Amino acid sequence: MAKTKSKKSPKSSSLPKESPEQLYDLAIQCVETSEPQQALEHAQNLLVLVRKLQTPNAVLPALNLLGEISIELGDADAARDYFMQAVEADPEGAIPEAVGGGAEKFLWMAQLCEEGGAASVAWFERGAKVLKREIGELEAVQERDETAEVLLEEKRGKLANALCGVVEVYMTDLSWEADAEQRCENLITEAMMVDPESPEVLQTLASVRLSQLKPEDARAALTRSISMWKDLEPEDPTIPDFPTRVSLARLLMEADMEEEAMDVLERLALEDDQSVEACYLGGWCLQLMADKKKTQFGDAIHNAESEQAKELLATLRASRSWLLNTLRLYRVLEYEDERLKQHTEELVDAQCQVLGPPPEEGKEDDEDDEWEGIDEDDEAADGDEEMAGM
Repeated sequence: MAKTKSKKSPKSSSLPKESPEQLYDLAIQCVETSEPQQALEHAQNLLVLVRKLQTPNAVLPALNLLGEISIELGDADAARDYFMQAVEADPEGAIPEAVGGGAEKFLWMAQLCEEGGAASVAWFERGAKVLKREIGELEAVQERDETAEVLLEEKRGKLANALCGVVEVYMTDLSWEADAEQRCENLITEAMMVDPESPEVLQTLASVRLSQLKPEDARAALTRSISMWKDLEPEDPTIPDFPTRVSLARLLMEADMEEEAMDVLERLALEDDQSVEACYLGGWCLQLMADKKKTQFGDAIHNAESEQAKELLATLRASRSWLLNTLRLYRVLEYEDERLKQHTEELVDAQCQVLGPPPEEGKEDDEDDEWEGIDEDDEAADGDEEMAGM
């Protein structure tokens, strides 16, 4: 997330004409219509107003809204500042969520804190503590209406995701700790008990199993995760968000489930054809599929007229098309992941040794190009394994 200069609340000697409720609604409307800068202005005016009116219950919603808008604008410093102010106003998360209290600010701080590691874990744990208390209160109600049931399920999902967030920290920043693996096992077990049908929890379970060199268990978890949403309509809110599905594609590739990964990546490309990472993963995944076909087909690929050779050639062309588009997007969008660019260029260079020069930009590969065959030393995916942690 890009860091820019924090945007502080504007100083004003006069009160906004709108009421706090109107300003809040205006900010939300701008968020929903993808106008974050206008939303920020309304939310900043809201914060000024509620502070001058000394309306304490309205400060938290304003701070939370400003934090989320700042994230949308890519301003992590400002978001961190707003959420920290929210923490100071409600340090125990005891104020009801309906008026801006609850766990959300702690969970955001877990992701935004610059220290990472143990500091992130501490924030996640503060948020989890609040969620557990709220879940307990809801579960204690003997006869819950539909609204209460929905709220309970929502909080269980947030708790499970918070536990998975701690797992991710122990698998990365704190992986060196002696009890990291056991902590991950305990946390993912708890998350599965809290929300066993969550695609995100199942993804985290798969990640843990892959780290434990248990690929069959990982594949089973990934298959269950995908099954929860793959047949849903694109606008269904229960479908995992875009970044979560990008992570899913990486896990599927790591688990040797390339066909399933391509299904996910093709769907992502339809949703956002400007995603450099999704495009890169699609090209890499197709290259991995081509590598498997090369091994599977054996000597048949050296006969240019064989169906196997044609299938392999088509897969390589498709991979190169995705990868060339990755490089185009990288340049146009001024993307900043140098390792991704380097790996993409390595893959394309190796493919060109087989397919010949790439087509001019905007043109498709000519399917009538002469098949040049693949030498045993012409392995386009050399180094793919070492890139798996990108």
